[in-house]
Amino acid sequence: MFEHEYALIGGINRAQVGRYLAIAASIVSGAIVFVVLSMVDLAKRLGWNVNLPPTALSLVGAGAVFLVLYWLFDRHIWRWRRIGALLKVPDLRGEWNCVGRTLNQDGSTRFEWSGTVTIVQTWDKLRVRLRTKQSGSNSMAAALLYDEADGFRLLYNYRNDPRIGESELSAHLGCAEVVFSKDLKSGEGEYFNGHGRNTFGTMYLTRA
Repeated sequence: MFEHEYALIGGINRAQVGRYLAIAASIVSGAIVFVVLSMVDLAKRLGWNVNLPPTALSLVGAGAVFLVLYWLFDRHIWRWRRIGALLKVPDLRGEWNCVGRTLNQDGSTRFEWSGTVTIVQTWDKLRVRLRTKQSGSNSMAAALLYDEADGFRLLYNYRNDPRIGESELSAHLGCAEVVFSKDLKSGEGEYFNGHGRNTFGTMYLTRA
């Protein structure tokens, strides 16, 4: 199961970020080309035999610089605290301890369970992986919502598969919604299952 794209709601539009990176790439590329050509010109004035092939300049063209900048942004820059605050995108990466309750129709607790949630996240992609003693699930689609009043809200659909030997459980699809605290150290959520297991409940996450 691989990471998948996720929607951003309430944050800066990804296309706008791409435009900013394209502008930055053009400026950086122009500056590099200017420095390189200036050094070549200086070398020729000093009598050095310098031959700069055109392919060398293509390596620092705007397109190449954009790819480097986008990779850095996707993997690292968006995680910087001030950049993340500007983008309104939380850094949820890492391990989370999860305590859940499956509920009956009257709201009483049917049973309790616990597990570990692993969130893999870059600027472009996301994956929510839940492991319990009985089963495991992976997200298939997700959205992050900036909620000024409550914090950040994560919504995702997932597929759950029971471990070998869990004959009473069946594979099923479900959806979950988790609201994270503003300090991103905990989250409270709800989940709903269907297409194989009609259950619902609550879950509470804390950073491991």
